[in-house]
Parts: sequence; structure tokens; C-alpha cells
Amino acid sequence: MTDRYTLSESGVASLLDALAKAGRRVLGPKKIAERIEIAEIKTAAELAKEGQSTVSAKGTVFPKVERLLKYRFEGGKNVALEDVEPNARPTVLFGVRPCEARAFHALDVVFNWDYKDKFFNQRLANTTVVAITCTKADESCFCTSVGSRPDDPAGSDILLSPLKSGGYVAEVLTDKGKALVALAKAAFQPLTGAAEVVPAATVAPAFDAKLLERKLAGKFDSPVWLEQSLRCLGCGACAFVCPTCVCFDIQDEADTRQGQRLRAWDSCGMRLFTLHASGHNPRDKQSQRWRQRIYHKFAYYPDRFQTLGCVGCGKCSRACPVDMNLKQHLVEAAQ
Repeated sequence: MTDRYTLSESGVASLLDALAKAGRRVLGPKKIAERIEIAEIKTAAELAKEGQSTVSAKGTVFPKVERLLKYRFEGGKNVALEDVEPNARPTVLFGVRPCEARAFHALDVVFNWDYKDKFFNQRLANTTVVAITCTKADESCFCTSVGSRPDDPAGSDILLSPLKSGGYVAEVLTDKGKALVALAKAAFQPLTGAAEVVPAATVAPAFDAKLLERKLAGKFDSPVWLEQSLRCLGCGACAFVCPTCVCFDIQDEADTRQGQRLRAWDSCGMRLFTLHASGHNPRDKQSQRWRQRIYHKFAYYPDRFQTLGCVGCGKCSRACPVDMNLKQHLVEAAQ
């Protein structure tokens, strides 16, 4: 049974102080200039309580760039390898949206599909997610179309719902959440009976994801992909703000004495992603790359992992420099 508490605004401040004393890094949505970023949070006043971050919290467990190993040359063809441990500092993601929390599952199924990725797994094991129910949504949101909702508890260790009187109802959902409560017991007051929470945002479903999956099975050669991609710049902005995009590249940086192997974010929407050493590119047109993005998330993911590769957060649509709205394009594809 879920443990339920009330957490006042002063209780949030007490919790953040307790986390700092316990050596936990706290990351959350923070307004920097005119944007909301996922950044280190020191005080409750720094938390952005409305709106979504531009870039997702994915980098907490899957950094933009990470070193996988180091090596050095010891003369001739001898190479000495040095294993690298991930920097998996205990971290609390505080104040992210339910769609962000739910997205970690879409990453997990890939990083634990055939090979267990120790870098991802150690970071995820050391990350506790405290999400806040969405009470507002915009035209880019479509979580209800992909099986979620603005108050979805999936992926959260603690889900906070704003109270009309101020503060939150805290639903403690996992052992990680219970461990967080134990660090600041005085901040969490047991809840008995009902509580007047601010209603969750209303997000009307725009399409049926199951129907979309069935439609995609017969639309691989449809002209819709060319029509939709005419504006696409192939810049990768959508992938780099997305909480579920998992494409990466691995490269070596070395000199004559030593080197390191790096993993960095990449995007199947970029031309070089599928460019062969021979010069051949099996997806040399932007329409093919746009189609791949849609099929990856809404056909290949459900077929292989029994889950969608999208949580309907709308970050991609907000970040697109040419105003390609993913929700709108998915509605068209489902017809």
C-alpha cells in the first residue's frame, strides 16, 4: 500500500537541507535566463514550479558524453587498458514531471536489452525520482495519447501533488522513496483522510497509439514522410531534448601515448548516423530519417520491448526551430 504524507513548503526546504547533509546531489527544473534547465538545486526557491525543462533529465543516467575506458600504448602493438567506473553520485531528481519519470523505463529496456550496461545501471540505481503532478499543460503535450496522464506515478519514487492550501501530498511509491522520507522524517506528516489537491491538467487524447502502430505497418512507403519532412533541418534538436532518445556514437580520442573511448549522444535524424565507411548511406534522404524517428518510437519499440519510445512530453515540438509538431504529425500518420 502506498504511504501518503503531506509535505509543506517549509518541509521541502527541510528535505533539501537533509539531502545536502546526507551528501545527495539534488537536480531539478531551475529557471536560468529565459529557459528552464535541469540544474543543481540548493534551495526550494530555486525550483521552477511551472512549465517543463527545455532539455530532459535523461543526462542524469545517460550523460551527453561519458568515458567508457582509457588506454595507453606501451611500445609496439601492446596496449594497456584501464577500466573506468561511472561517476554515480547519489542523486535526487526533484520536481520533474511525471512524463520525465516515466521515460526512464524507455531507456532501461535498451540499456538492459541484451547487454547489461553498468554505466547506466549504476547511475539509475543511485538516482531517486521525486516528480510533481502537472496542473497545467500546453498544446504540445500528448501524454494521454501514449498511455500516460499528468498525474502518472509510473517511474517516480515519490509523487507530489500540489495542495490547494499550499504544499503537497506526497505518495511514497518505492523503497527509494521510503529511504528519502527516512532522511527527513519531520518534513513528512502522515496524511489521514482526504486532501484537497489542485486538479491535474486536462490533456485530451489526440490519437490512439495502438491504432498508430497498426497503421505504420502499412505506411513504410507512404508519401506522408516526404510531406512531413520538407521543413526538417536534420539538426537533432528533437533528439537532444528528448527524455527517451537513446541513440549514441562511440569514438576514440588518442595521441601517440594514450587515449580514451567516449560515448556521446547521437541522433538517427542526422545524415552521418547511417553513413558507411564506403560512402554509402542507406538513409540518405531526410524523409527516410524522419520516418525512422517515427517508426523507432512507435513501431520498433513496441514490437521489441512492448513499450513506446515516447512519453508525450512535447519537448521536441517546443524545441524544433522550424515548428514541426510531433503530435500533429502523429495524428496525420494514424489516419
